[in-house]
Amino acid sequence: MPWLDSEQIKSALEATFNQILATRMRGLPVVNPLLSVHAIGFERFGDLWPGVLVTPWFMNLLILPDKNNPWLELSAGNQFEQSFPAGNFIFTVAQETRLGIYAQCSLFSPMFQFIDQGSAIAAAQSAWQGLLTRPAPRAVSRRDLLRGQLGNV
Repeated sequence: MPWLDSEQIKSALEATFNQILATRMRGLPVVNPLLSVHAIGFERFGDLWPGVLVTPWFMNLLILPDKNNPWLELSAGNQFEQSFPAGNFIFTVAQETRLGIYAQCSLFSPMFQFIDQGSAIAAAQSAWQGLLTRPAPRAVSRRDLLRGQLGNV
């Protein structure tokens, strides 16, 4: 699906997952009734639209494609590695009729550690900001140098 902008993506995600909440997830014990569906981020990053989706049953990093990404050839359920400034993450290919093919990386599931929507949104915003932030280099201690542990820098 050709995505035009962040608002179009957020609207499509929220509508799709609200429908899933009302149908497939209805009455299931993994649903936290204190939470609702909310999409965060989904700003263009190269040829991807990454963001975080909060639902009452999971919080996932999602990426939606902008162009022909190699992982679009994979079947739903297959995994691949995607690089971001924060590091490499393993994503699983998924598909929903209203969204097309997208990829997801689980952050939390189920969502019972969140006591309200505000705390879930705060965690999602931290994850979103962290994804696109390169970690600060760690200083090499003399002990690490002597032990040959330079790969952790």
